[in-house]
Amino acid sequence: MTSDWPDIAGRLTDFGHVLPARVYFEDTDFSGSVYHTGYLRFMERGRSDFLRMLGVGHRALAAGDEGEPLSFAVRRMTIEFLRAATIDDLLQIETRVVRIDGARLALAQRVLRGSEVLTEAEVVVAVVNGMGKARRIPKGVALRLARSAAP
Repeated sequence: MTSDWPDIAGRLTDFGHVLPARVYFEDTDFSGSVYHTGYLRFMERGRSDFLRMLGVGHRALAAGDEGEPLSFAVRRMTIEFLRAATIDDLLQIETRVVRIDGARLALAQRVLRGSEVLTEAEVVVAVVNGMGKARRIPKGVALRLARSAAP
């Protein structure tokens, strides 16, 4: 229950969402730096908690609460690895809405250590049904996302 741990899902901000994370041994490679796929996991958690905090839960979507069973699928990701995170670093994963267009949602994400940007990405996700066919983002979901977007 998130009310018992209010910060476990991060927090909504003026620009979108921020999720705190710590780098553990399992996130690193032989050099002690975060392995490149570790950043993808951090960003996935950021996107998921952002949606959850907006009231857009993956379970509810999959159960058909918006009309038919739906899910988000990553369609495209552009990522730049700028600096390495290492064991025990405290990170912030920022997520913000860039645009909402039909079945697609574009999000900008950054992984920071303090004020230092380590990784930047643009992620485009599509809403799909159980057969993998693209579906328009449901109105209620689009409204919650639009309200969270920075002006």
